[in-house]
Amino acid sequence: MASGEHQYRVSIEWIGNQGSGTSGYRDYGRNHEIRAEGKPTISGSSDPAFRGDPARWNPEDLLVASASACHKLWYLHLCSEAGIVVEAYVDHAVGTMIDTATQGCFTKIVLHPRVTIRAGGDVALAERLHHDAHEKCYVANSVNFPIECEPVIETIER
Repeated sequence: MASGEHQYRVSIEWIGNQGSGTSGYRDYGRNHEIRAEGKPTISGSSDPAFRGDPARWNPEDLLVASASACHKLWYLHLCSEAGIVVEAYVDHAVGTMIDTATQGCFTKIVLHPRVTIRAGGDVALAERLHHDAHEKCYVANSVNFPIECEPVIETIER
């Protein structure tokens, strides 16, 4: 595992100028393009509740996805070290945000990973490793709200 400082460079280009810039709240689009060298472009916008395009990713979607993906990557790493063979992993994560007149913030994210391990694997250990993955998750360690995990572990004959 690499240690030390890591930097992540992305560029965000606003493509929502509809001819009059930000002359009024309803006069500009929220669409943007998220880019990083050597990677596919992500089409972004704001949440539809804030005049965004529902067909594009919004920052809130990306935050929930980041938390889910980081947890999953740590979990798979820990399972491979523990000798638990994961055959499938899907998470249906849910983030909750409140929006007030003065500010908005996330109050929690709940991960719902459904993990399929090879028959004969230690189901109790597979469940406990979610706790360890949470403790190591870079995203979970970087936010000021709880990220909860409600895993389901299933087994499959190979």
